[in-house]
Amino acid sequence: MSKNSIKIFPGAIVCEEAKLRGDITVGSGTIIHPCATIVAEAGPIIIGEQCLIEEQAKIVHRLPLDQQNKENTPVLIIGSHNVFEVGCTVEALKIGNNNVFEAKCFVGNKVTVTNGCTFGTGCVVTDEQILKENVSIFGAKCHMRESLDKPAVQSS
Repeated sequence: MSKNSIKIFPGAIVCEEAKLRGDITVGSGTIIHPCATIVAEAGPIIIGEQCLIEEQAKIVHRLPLDQQNKENTPVLIIGSHNVFEVGCTVEALKIGNNNVFEAKCFVGNKVTVTNGCTFGTGCVVTDEQILKENVSIFGAKCHMRESLDKPAVQSS
């Protein structure tokens, strides 16, 4: 991994105690709380505007275990208005806009998150899939349900 290359757009707030490693771009209006961890291991991470990344949230861009070659790894693009709550771990391949990752959920690196999805507290999603828009994952058994309405825009 090359040295850190952190770009922070005007209006973003990144707490000094946050841990950022690799090539990371933070969009305008995004807030990264203390003890949040963002690791661009497999390639760059671009975080959109108005995202909220809370304490102890982890966003990691790493190679899937079955992929050895870094050359084909895309940039991890995280859209705008996403909320990463306390203690969540997100390794998704792509993240659209207006998603909520509730406390202590885990999203594996073979998951593609579209727009308006909610991952409930403690839910674990690791199977390779592209989630439909406006899907909620909830409960002890991580049930999935598609909402008829789009969720309200999250603001930081």
